[in-house]
Amino acid sequence: LSMDGKGDSLANWTFITNHGEVLALIVQHERITAREISMELGVTERTVHRIISDLETEGYIEREREGRVNRYEVNHDLPLRRPERRDVAVGGLLKVLLPPVTEG
Repeated sequence: LSMDGKGDSLANWTFITNHGEVLALIVQHERITAREISMELGVTERTVHRIISDLETEGYIEREREGRVNRYEVNHDLPLRRPERRDVAVGGLLKVLLPPVTEG
């Protein structure tokens, strides 16, 4: 422990998992590439592909090929995965994570 009582291990944790961050980026940019996501989050492209596969397998996203890129659609109505949070839809979480949409 350091002098302030905080261990160095606390420096690298975040509130939102990579799965949540990938989902939030997909909502904001439905044609974002795995490479762009990996650069934004600082994880490997392989990790992003695994997360996208997880999200697709569980029904949180649908992927459609459009030419050379994928277009993603998010299912906002599915519940969060944690048993104690099954009453919260993923869309509710995304509303908190994303900046408000302004019409102009």
